[in-house]
Amino acid sequence: MTDHGELGSLLRSWRDRLSPADVGTATGGVRRAAGLRREELAALAGVSVDYVVRLEQGRARTPSAQVVAALGRALQLDRAERDHLYSLAGLRPPGDALVSTHVPAGVQRMVTRMGDNPIAVFTASWDILLWSPTWAALFGQPAGRTAWERNLVVQTFHEDLFAGERIGRAVYTDGGAGFRASLVAGLRRAQGRHPDDPGLRALIGRLQDSSAEFARLWRTGVVGEHLSQRKVVEHPTVGRLEVDCDVFTVSGSELQIVAMTVPAGSPAAEKLDFLRVTGAAVR
Repeated sequence: MTDHGELGSLLRSWRDRLSPADVGTATGGVRRAAGLRREELAALAGVSVDYVVRLEQGRARTPSAQVVAALGRALQLDRAERDHLYSLAGLRPPGDALVSTHVPAGVQRMVTRMGDNPIAVFTASWDILLWSPTWAALFGQPAGRTAWERNLVVQTFHEDLFAGERIGRAVYTDGGAGFRASLVAGLRRAQGRHPDDPGLRALIGRLQDSSAEFARLWRTGVVGEHLSQRKVVEHPTVGRLEVDCDVFTVSGSELQIVAMTVPAGSPAAEKLDFLRVTGAAVR
């Protein structure tokens, strides 16, 4: 049985224990409590404030798995807490058969504290889960995109989706062929580990149907992982930036952290600072 009273009580308790600084929220003005406000949690989870209120009051009784996952990440729950949240919502906690979308609190704090750099956290299937403001300024705001559009593999094979956006685009000497091949090899690696994940199967099937190049690369059967490399990003506002792009995996999970850094005081650093301050990625 779903216990909506306990669900609401725990959501309030988990919200109260988080500091605004933990999630990179400005702490200006008078705050009656140290924890997150409802509107701050709503913004982090991508839901309405009214929905958070209804959940906490027990009036919203059927949160979807997607909403529960987003709330768990926003509240920085550990795995046991996240699973308990699923159970209270009347849902089965995700098992190892599915690609994990859980982001540990330590990873979230790292992204918050490295927010001056373009940094983002992806699942094993390259769905973006978390990103810094500088990432959004450079590559566009993921929050305004559909789940399909927020996938890095989709973005790479369907650049036309963002033809009207003033966002940065990577420039490659080989036209990006090597990068696209490495993404497909990494996606096949994820598929081998999670063959029963319906979302991953649907993603691969739709990519095969919509991109002849993806379908051709998929048929090669190559398995691998995406590696760190130096990149050149062309942005319509600040021009070219050369960045070191490093990909890290999180111990005990398949999360992929992509961090882009530049030398301090370099022209590229000045351009990133400009984008971060102005939020120059205009939709």
